[in-house]
Amino acid sequence: MATIRQTRVADRIRQELSNLLLRQVKDPRLRLVTVTEVTIDRDLAYANVYVNAMGEEARQEEVLEALNGAKGFLRSEIGSRIQLRRVPQLLFHWDPSLEHGEQISRLLDSLALSEEEE
Repeated sequence: MATIRQTRVADRIRQELSNLLLRQVKDPRLRLVTVTEVTIDRDLAYANVYVNAMGEEARQEEVLEALNGAKGFLRSEIGSRIQLRRVPQLLFHWDPSLEHGEQISRLLDSLALSEEEE
């Protein structure tokens, strides 16, 4: 279970990364990328950052490669914006939950259509 401090730091990192990706990162591979969640370990040494580009699952490898390339810049920017003793290492992961939600929604819609036809 995450502590209050872990939750606050994770939320702040998510906000700052979202702003950075929206306003400062100029890499075209990172357009329309959303930071869906950030989790931090107990020591605040590692931040798992979950991202997604809605509707563009084919870009998964490209997006993760671009984020890993910009990792140093993003980490230094977070360090200058958030007062922490040690800025956590950023570990980027693709978040498949949006696609799963979309699949479930389509399945439910198809079930509703088949019930109406009967």
